[in-house]
Order: sequence, then C-alpha cells, then structure tokens
Amino acid sequence: MTTEDTLPPQGEKLQKILAGAGLGSRREMERWISEGRVLVNGEKATLGDRASRFDTVTVDGRPVKLDAYAAGIRRVIAYNKPEGEICTRSDKEGRPTVFDKLPKLKGERWISIGRLDLNTSGLLMFTNDGELASRLMHPSNTVEREYAVRVMGAVTPQKVKNLFEGVELEDGMARFTDIVDSGGTGINHWFHVCILEGRNREVRRLWESQDLKVSRLKRVRFGSMIIPDHLRQGQFQELDKQDIDALAALVDLPPAPSFHKKPQDRLKKNEVQAKKVKGSARRFSPHPKKRTR
Repeated sequence: MTTEDTLPPQGEKLQKILAGAGLGSRREMERWISEGRVLVNGEKATLGDRASRFDTVTVDGRPVKLDAYAAGIRRVIAYNKPEGEICTRSDKEGRPTVFDKLPKLKGERWISIGRLDLNTSGLLMFTNDGELASRLMHPSNTVEREYAVRVMGAVTPQKVKNLFEGVELEDGMARFTDIVDSGGTGINHWFHVCILEGRNREVRRLWESQDLKVSRLKRVRFGSMIIPDHLRQGQFQELDKQDIDALAALVDLPPAPSFHKKPQDRLKKNEVQAKKVKGSARRFSPHPKKRTR
C-alpha cells in the first residue's frame, strides 16, 4: 500500500523550472530561492522544493509564465555585437546594452550565452533556455570560441609557442588551442585564435602577456555556430532548429521544439566545416616539426 512517505516527488526541482523558463542559470536561481525571492502557491520556497506547470510561481512578486517551459520550446538568437555596447541589462551611465535591440519575450527573458567586453565585437548568442546557456558557458564543457584579432607588435615563434603551451595569468593558466596567421603587416596583422573558456578579457590578456597589443577583436564562432556573413553589426537573427540542436548536442542536451519561423526569417545554413580563414593563411602548430638540413 502506498503511503504519503513513499509517494514519488511531484514535479521538477524549482531551480530547474526557473532556469528552463529563461530567468537565469540554475546556480543563480538557487541563490534567488535562498534569498526568499521565490514563492510557490503563495508560500516562500526553499532549496529542494519542486513544482510543476500547474503551480503558481512568482519571483519578486511577479508571476512566472511556464507555458513555454512546459512546451519545451527552445529559442536561440545570434546577435552581431558592435563595439561600445555592454553585456548588462541596464547601465547607470546610460550606455547602450546588447539587450536594447533584442525582440521581446512574453513571460520569459533572454539569457546571454557568455559575454563580450565593451571593445569587442562579433557573435553573441541569447537563449530562453537557462540550462542550455549554463552548460555552454561552463568551463568543464570546453566549448570552443574563435576570434579574429588584430595584433600590433612582433609575433615571434617563441611567443606563439608560449601562447600554445600556456601562460600564467592573474586568474590561472590560460592558452590558445589554435592560432592561424591570417596575414597583414605592421599594425594591420590579423590572426584567428581559439580558446576553450570565456574568462574576462582572456584573449587580450594572453597577447598582452607577450608584450603585444590587441587593436581589434571580434568573435566569429561559438561552438558549432559561425557568425553569418549577412548579419550586420547591431542585427540579430533567430537560429533554426538544426543550429539549435547542434549547440545542444555539444553539451549533451537532447533536441527540443524550436520557435516556428517563416522560411525567409531563418539563418543561412551554418557551415561548421567552412574554412576559418580565406586565402593563404598559415596555421601555427603547437608541436612544430624540427627542420632538417
């Protein structure tokens, strides 16, 4: 006979539901719950509580709509960030933010998948799925980020070797997993580099550790997503299901229903295997072969 003590737990963990509804990462939601900001059916929630789409959930007195979460709809948009925009929802100094131009969501909010500093441009993605965002950003999942960078100074083979083998920064060891010489001379010499983390100003600090200066920096790829050629600065584009599922697969999440879009609104097919650099580019090897006479 089933008793109250042996009944299975009902619903899902509250922090998972809130993250899935697009309010933030699970860790952030756990903090909100601990701070008493979350109510379930009028009662203050505690860590470990569960809920379902039939419960009334509020955060800071505002109801959370769980329809999209219950339907499992996963949305991701790609945004071409210009220099001069900050990656916060608001700014006391009145500076433009990356959220200003995004489409509005009903009962949800866009979560930034990583950040770019004020003077960095390029690919920035947003999603309504907090779990997807959290996994893509977590260092343990080693999702590759690729940047185009203009470097001022003499990039010697020894400096390249140092950047491959690792440099001790103030917050720990860091290294590039790939460095491609994209051409140019003097103050207009470009490289493409890859890292597996998203630490603050990591790409800039790595080059600076070798007494080199970064004058331009643009993110061109995040995981399987390459910034579309047609996406101009300050514009966003909703990803199609194929691209969203590819991102989810990188962090072991199953496919999910995507937001329905008209065919002409979809991104051009993302060529993951496309060449990173056009023309003659020289890739540095972390373990170059010894030259023979």
